[in-house]
Amino acid sequence: MSIMSAFVLYAITWFLTFYIVIMLRPRSQQDVGVIVPGTPAGAPAEENVGRSALIATAFGTAIWLALVAIILSGWITTEDLDFRGILSKDEEVQPLSQ
Repeated sequence: MSIMSAFVLYAITWFLTFYIVIMLRPRSQQDVGVIVPGTPAGAPAEENVGRSALIATAFGTAIWLALVAIILSGWITTEDLDFRGILSKDEEVQPLSQ
């Protein structure tokens, strides 16, 4: 796995984790009881983006480390995920006829 592949995998893992974390226990203005004029009652009462980012970083890093360990150890390879047999090593590559 190259450095860029590891970075892309981390970015994807972090953002997916962040989207999950940001929706955990949101408190709406209606739940709090203070509705700001001009906003819907279901709008968030407070923004905890920094806290959500820290939680996503902790869980995302743990998930990323597990994924990197699986990929580098060879437990799962591209051949394991080749359900249609396109990447089969047994077949020889045939040159294109002209």
